[in-house]
Amino acid sequence: SPSLLERKDRQPAVTLTADALGRPSGSVADDVVAYLKENPLPSGIQMTWGSDIKRQNDSFGALGSVLLISFLLIYLIMVALYDSFVYPFVVLFSIPVAAIGAFFALNLSLSNLSLFALLGLIMLMGLVVKNAILIVDFTNQLKAEGKHFKEALIIAGKGRMRPILMTTLSMVVGMLPIAMATGTAAEWKNGLAWVIIGGLLSSLILTVFLVPMIYYLVDAVKQKINKRN
Repeated sequence: SPSLLERKDRQPAVTLTADALGRPSGSVADDVVAYLKENPLPSGIQMTWGSDIKRQNDSFGALGSVLLISFLLIYLIMVALYDSFVYPFVVLFSIPVAAIGAFFALNLSLSNLSLFALLGLIMLMGLVVKNAILIVDFTNQLKAEGKHFKEALIIAGKGRMRPILMTTLSMVVGMLPIAMATGTAAEWKNGLAWVIIGGLLSSLILTVFLVPMIYYLVDAVKQKINKRN
């Protein structure tokens, strides 16, 4: 029998502790949750997480809010810069594309969605938006010079391909030592590096094609609306 009678919220409580050796505590917690779904606790008994799992859940919730706030801030800053509510949406289409590559890289490297991986997602948002901004901003400059938006998109895509390629590959190569590290507590940082590598590579491959396509559709719709008016 326990040497100490615990109570929480005026209810009898028992604290169970365990160490996760050789596995992340989050994956162990997932196994516990899966087991309890198949073998529910008796009525009147509830389970709450503590220690590392509680801190992880709290951190994930806070970082989710940070991701949303950073997304909104990026949009509002671009609205002020472009003096338009439409073109920032074109730029933001690069973020979902990068997220696909980030999660694919995490699965491919067998890394977990840790706190550092979420921090990598926040960093990734700013990095991949840069590629789309290079294309959209140069296209707007060419349109201001009198070029048709279709011609401007083709010139911008060709002209900005080299700087996008150089900056993306340099960042990917710089992250490889962190991604491949095997030292003490290296698995904490591996996820951050793989998120950035996967997101940047997918952004490099897809954003160069997706952003001009979205821009073309937006300008085509705007042109039709202007003709009707």
